[in-house]
Amino acid sequence: MRTLRLTPRRGKAYLIGAGPGRADLITVRGLTLLRRADVVIFDRLIARELLDEIRADAEEVFVGKESGHHTLPQSAINELIVDRVRQGKQVVRLKGGDPFVFGRGGEEAQALHDAGLPFEIVPGISSALAVPAYAGIPVTHRGLSTAFAVVTGHECSGKAASTTDWDALARIPTLVVLMGLGNAECIAEKLIAAGLAPSTPAAAISQGTTDEQQVITTTLVDLANAIAQAALPSPAILVIGAVAALTEELAWFAPSGQAAGFLSLAATPGLRVAHA
Repeated sequence: MRTLRLTPRRGKAYLIGAGPGRADLITVRGLTLLRRADVVIFDRLIARELLDEIRADAEEVFVGKESGHHTLPQSAINELIVDRVRQGKQVVRLKGGDPFVFGRGGEEAQALHDAGLPFEIVPGISSALAVPAYAGIPVTHRGLSTAFAVVTGHECSGKAASTTDWDALARIPTLVVLMGLGNAECIAEKLIAAGLAPSTPAAAISQGTTDEQQVITTTLVDLANAIAQAALPSPAILVIGAVAALTEELAWFAPSGQAAGFLSLAATPGLRVAHA
């Protein structure tokens, strides 16, 4: 009698961007893989409706981070992903925005590479682009802005090892600052000291693309005060440059209780999804 040998199932990790906050802004491939996953390791800033798309028998692990509190250190998250893939699981690492835009996706991919394990990066719609768009702010606009930069606001907190070149950033027509809500005053001071006009238009967008979206527009010099007066909650994005003033004309999104809804792929005729 011949003995059948079963080949162990080969695990794989998928680092997926969940998009900027609204559930149905996840990509088609990201949603397809999420629905098939054996394990889903997810962050804080994702639409909770996406969790309803996870298989009932799948393992769910929350590893969210916020200022001053990390559920798990990054090294432990890396080890968790590697461990589950080694077990032969199909692992989805679900991140807000895009995995490679301030998402530490590169570190997790390196950990998988070093362990000799397969992985795939599934890009997501970054909040750096989507949130300004939902506020009616194009990050480039003919005659106003031919370039833009995305920068973290954490680097304006007195870090001795910071490599952020605020002098160079002050020469770029549009700046999109992520995680800069608490450092708005410092950011404005550094940019003004580098030569950016205090009267430069600026906007702060809180909880963009969701039903809780709030937008304030002001000038660079008054940005921190405006944020404080509005008591804007995080997460929020700052946009600095002439294009920020366009929200007065182009603002199109009015939160109405529908943003959190999820568009089922089953309702999209003719859509074909490639297999993983």
